[in-house]
Amino acid sequence: MMLLDVLLYLFVAVVSIQVFFYIFFFGKFAFLKAKKETPKNIPVSIIICAKNEAANLKKFLPSIINQDYPNFQIVLINDASYDDTFEVMESFANLHNNIKLVNVVNNEAFWANKKYALTLGIKAAKHNHLLFTDADCKPVSKHWITEMSSCFLDEKSIVLGYGGYSKIKKSFLNKLIRFETLLTAIQYFSFAKIGLPYMGVGRNLAYKKEEFFNANGFMNHMYIRSGDDDLFINQIATKQNTEICFSEESFTESTPKTTYKDWKTQKRRHITTATHYKAKHKYLLALFYISHILFWNLAIALFIPLFKWEFVLALFLIRQVAQFIVYNKASEKLKEKDLLIYIPVLELFLIAFQLSIFINNLISKPKHWK
Repeated sequence: MMLLDVLLYLFVAVVSIQVFFYIFFFGKFAFLKAKKETPKNIPVSIIICAKNEAANLKKFLPSIINQDYPNFQIVLINDASYDDTFEVMESFANLHNNIKLVNVVNNEAFWANKKYALTLGIKAAKHNHLLFTDADCKPVSKHWITEMSSCFLDEKSIVLGYGGYSKIKKSFLNKLIRFETLLTAIQYFSFAKIGLPYMGVGRNLAYKKEEFFNANGFMNHMYIRSGDDDLFINQIATKQNTEICFSEESFTESTPKTTYKDWKTQKRRHITTATHYKAKHKYLLALFYISHILFWNLAIALFIPLFKWEFVLALFLIRQVAQFIVYNKASEKLKEKDLLIYIPVLELFLIAFQLSIFINNLISKPKHWK
């Protein structure tokens, strides 16, 4: 059998895997009809952990304080900052009696560990329902708390939200960052809907305090500096206890990195945690990413010699159409429609970027938390 025949059979298998993922996995979210939950008005504690975020707190904290919600507390955690973060927190606390301050100093056992700081903040929270975001994030509406808390049901103790990034005109890096964020959201929302929740993002995440203590907090992965959001959710989330929230008013928006170097450093930290996911999640995610890479490499390898090009082109288009349909519906839900026309280019750049991160992480370990 000729090498090109082998590559063609492999291409058929890869396209089948890709189409299966897009239609039967990611389609679970893309074609999901939004339903309006009844506002619960339950007491909520918002947790914000900040390290050297004085400027961002001044800019974004008012959007939290001014939420249209009857009963919420804001827990501000100063994680051993060496700027005037704590002073900024105090200035807000002096004006608003629903702000609780937690000032964390480094200790030898948990030196510069965000999970330790978050643990102290969670213990200080007075309400059972916890809503997490970052100091450089802002809700896109005054109804963020209402939307996220409305997804708490008797059996649903975890709510996964969407944390997007603000748009910067004429910036390819910004489009790449938002595209990667969109793909990640499609994946964790879809996996949650098929009963395999595996992660959430700390920019917009909620769970009950009892879940935290029942799991002994972050102790199972305290030695791993990253993963206070995705590793913890990977540990405790089940089909029964997890819900997703994707109404537009539930979104948060963060300030994106503006240099490839800074974004690469950030993604190196994030990617290292995936190796600690449960086996079933790792296998499925690895299968998707490997088939993703093989799709483009095999397509190029078969198109260059024009080997059975009509059949190869048909397979190529089947996958592209399946992908476009899913991305179109999902990006409409998550308000990222402007990215659609750039998908092929962004996809290839992202594959190359992720491969470079994988190689760098094999060579050296990334640094964590500021």
